[in-house]
Parts: sequence; C-alpha cells; structure tokens
Amino acid sequence: MHDFQTLLRKRRSVREFADREVPEGLIRDILRESCLAPSAMNRQPWRFSVVANRSTIRRLSDESKKNLLADLEADPASPIRRYEDLLRNPGFNVFYDAPCVIYICGPCEVNSLQVDCALAASYLMFSAAARGLGTCWVALGANLRDPALLGELGITADLRIVAPVIVGFPKAVPELPERNEPVILGVLR
Repeated sequence: MHDFQTLLRKRRSVREFADREVPEGLIRDILRESCLAPSAMNRQPWRFSVVANRSTIRRLSDESKKNLLADLEADPASPIRRYEDLLRNPGFNVFYDAPCVIYICGPCEVNSLQVDCALAASYLMFSAAARGLGTCWVALGANLRDPALLGELGITADLRIVAPVIVGFPKAVPELPERNEPVILGVLR
C-alpha cells in the first residue's frame, strides 16, 4: 500500500497489459473499495458488471464500434470523427485487449448518476493502482445497444452505463504527463 500522495502520482491510464488474468477475488476487493466513494445523499447508485472473458470483451468492442460509426453517419460533425479510422479498423479493440472490463452503471432516474459513478470509478482506479494493476476509463466502450448483449451483462433498460473501466496487470506504467497548475478564478476571504 502506498501513501496517498504516491498513489496520486502512480495512477496512470494504462492501455498495454500483460497476458495475465486478474483474479476474481482481487476484482471483488477493488469493487468493495470503490463503494467507499461519496455519492449524492449517500444513494450509492452504482452497479457493476464485470467481464473477464476476452472473446466477450471483443464482442463488446465490436458492438460499441458499430454503434459509434452509425452515430457518425447520422452526425458527420460529431467529435467521434477523430476516432473514425480506429473505429473502422477491424483489428482495433476499444478495450486495448485488456483481460477485464468493469462497467459502472446505475439507474437512469438518478440525477447525480454521472458524478456518483465517476467518483466510484476514481476509487476503483486508485484501489487497482494500489494493488499494482493498471486501469483506463474507456468512454468509447459505453456504446452498447444490443438488448441481448446488455442482458448478458445484467444491464437492464432502467440502467445507464457511465464508465467502462479496463483493468489488468500493466506491461509498463506510462510516465506522468505534464500537468498544469490549478487555474484559481478567485479567493474570497
């Protein structure tokens, strides 16, 4: 376990993973710790769907890519345009061939769902980093629409995916990229 300042600097977005599975017990420990995140009115609306099967992860990637390309066809000015070449590449896996994907989702009617689940995702990523695992929030992987596939994940129509997070043992941890100083708009005393 690292002290908090070290952990803040150690956590990076990892997109290259060793060919090694993440033990289920370790995932369960990380999920328990992610539930320590704060949430509006302590509703704790997050739900988790864990996928640790590489062929299923590939199917999820293909489904997301198909839907993103359909969205791009419907709106050519979409910011997704910058990913078009990758999305059209049949070999590209939006989950970077990670051994595990954790979908963080929750009830659609919760107004604070995006923030609550983002906080849970942050806790998840720090918990994983403290255990030597790499993670990355992959927004491109949230575009699932096939009811059968969503059903396999246990994600019902009343739930919305907020954060697909990949998890695995990193091949290497990227260096800390340059960070800007905080922009302080004012200090009232």
